[in-house]
Amino acid sequence: MKNPSAHIIEFTLIYNQHKKRLYNYAVKMIADRMVCEDVIQNTFIKLFENLENLRNKSSVQFWLFTTVRNEIFSYYRAKKVRVDQFQVDDSGEIDAASDEKLDYNFEQKELRELINIELEKMTIEQREVFLLKEYGGLSYKEISEVMKIDEELVKSRLYKTRQKLIKKLSPLFS
Repeated sequence: MKNPSAHIIEFTLIYNQHKKRLYNYAVKMIADRMVCEDVIQNTFIKLFENLENLRNKSSVQFWLFTTVRNEIFSYYRAKKVRVDQFQVDDSGEIDAASDEKLDYNFEQKELRELINIELEKMTIEQREVFLLKEYGGLSYKEISEVMKIDEELVKSRLYKTRQKLIKKLSPLFS
């Protein structure tokens, strides 16, 4: 490590920029806040240890989401739980809302709960593409790299997932 203080500053900036989105993605995949926090902590420990080895600093977000995803799969492999038994739950989602937006946030929370109920009924592939796009904020290209699938397949899965959600939820808003 050439300059320890620069390394710590860079790590802290990356941590502050990405922690919330990573946590929100992970908690939707795991639904256990304690395990989710462990996954995020392990991811950032690995980042701290490997930060100097990352060749392209612009790919940090990709590296982080890939590492979180791998940590989640490792957790389920260790617990011998099938991957298709992921549960989606936003009970631990970080919410930085202010008091003025309480009504709006309540409606949004209800909508998220309805979406999560429908997502639980879908395949893990559909669910994960949706979560990486909507909660992780990743591009189609980044999702294809994280999931190791073709970008067109990402678009197709996301389209089908959104169509299923619209079909199931639109009667509630008519």
